[in-house]
Amino acid sequence: MTEDGRQRNEGRRKTVIKSVKDLKVYQMAYQLAMDIFEITKKFPKEETYSLIDQMRRSSRSVAINIREGYAKRKYEQVFIRYLNDSLGSSEETRGWLDFAKDCMYIMKDEHKKLDDGYDEVNAMLYRLMNNWQNYSDI
Repeated sequence: MTEDGRQRNEGRRKTVIKSVKDLKVYQMAYQLAMDIFEITKKFPKEETYSLIDQMRRSSRSVAINIREGYAKRKYEQVFIRYLNDSLGSSEETRGWLDFAKDCMYIMKDEHKKLDDGYDEVNAMLYRLMNNWQNYSDI
């Protein structure tokens, strides 16, 4: 604490957010969508217009809703609504990942890695929704 009662940020560098691409949650959601794109290339052709399409759409929606919300961040409730939509798409993607694992299209370790990634994204989204004025942690 400083003499005037403010807390010090010793040893902690604050990241300046200049664009949505600077948000860790966006970077992670984008990378997870790309990972799903690569993984679904190996799925059977009969899944092209069902599981593959659903997984790709929902995973991309996580990142895109963050991006669209960030563009409208001037309006707090609109921003939070987009983050909430992103959270919903994340959970949808996790559900499709369960189907992919149970249909034996992905290995358990691949499923765990992706599911853990979406769990982390969800935690970041919750923090961002509750602390949207301070982007540096997310």
